[in-house]
Amino acid sequence: MIENALTLRKVNVKTKITVKTIVAVSLVILAIAFPQLIHLVAGASGGMTLLPMYLPVMLSGALLGTWWGLGVGIASPVFSYLITSAFGSPMPMLSRLPFMIVELAVFAVITGLFSNRIAKNKWLAIPAILLAEVGGRLTFLAMAGIFESVSSLSFIMVLNQILSGWIGLVLWLVVAPVILIIVSTLINKEKSNEQN
Repeated sequence: MIENALTLRKVNVKTKITVKTIVAVSLVILAIAFPQLIHLVAGASGGMTLLPMYLPVMLSGALLGTWWGLGVGIASPVFSYLITSAFGSPMPMLSRLPFMIVELAVFAVITGLFSNRIAKNKWLAIPAILLAEVGGRLTFLAMAGIFESVSSLSFIMVLNQILSGWIGLVLWLVVAPVILIIVSTLINKEKSNEQN
């Protein structure tokens, strides 16, 4: 979506990269800070229920496209782990980190595949987020099953985590499309103003 807006303004490649970098870094920072805030307000179980890192990552794919979103999806849990480890309380836990990297990457890639389509039809934000949530969670579950013999996460444990996170999934299924619809509307409004 942002690529479409920048192309519409006929900005050069350097400006596009600068804008996308600023948005990507902002979303990574949000993906690190938002879970901390949720944990302060709702406790450790708040993170498992509300899944706060998912929102910025899903938005990154839709806003920035597949590759930039993938970068945000990978960077968010890695930097969160590194920063929080320095303070003695790593989030996510090291045992969950590889799973979370892959799960968030799937979220970002799926919403990224919809990025140009959402720019043209804002209502596609709803199936984009829904498919990302289903795809990401199924990937997490599949990975738990595949690596159960070498991981501290069992298939049943992950299934229980997925079931306990349904509130967050429903919340982001509402919030993320609303944000994307608003951004798409603003971009398209600007586009029509420039054409007039």
